[in-house]
Amino acid sequence: MDAGLLRIVLDAISWILLAAGGFFVLVGGIGALRMPNLYTRMHAASVTDTLGAALVLVGIMVQAGLTLATIKLAAILLFLLITSPTSSYALAHAALLAGIQPGAGTAADKEDRE
Repeated sequence: MDAGLLRIVLDAISWILLAAGGFFVLVGGIGALRMPNLYTRMHAASVTDTLGAALVLVGIMVQAGLTLATIKLAAILLFLLITSPTSSYALAHAALLAGIQPGAGTAADKEDRE
């Protein structure tokens, strides 16, 4: 494969990953604003922000190629993939211990009563 064509393909893959990551972060932010209670807001923000940040970091890694920067970005990605779900769990657990109950009256609650 020609070096110029390879560079174009890598740039296209990188920009697709960056755009998808930005989209997920945007959707997570909108979800955090629009959801009705703490637990649904936290779920919308944590899942989409983790995926969005991971896609952005992978897109930057594709742009960087095989360099020291890629290794550093991979370390940041690993740290993010460990800490983001852990912090979301800690927040939900703290809210539950503080007495904030998940919202009642959802579709799942109505199905359980029938």
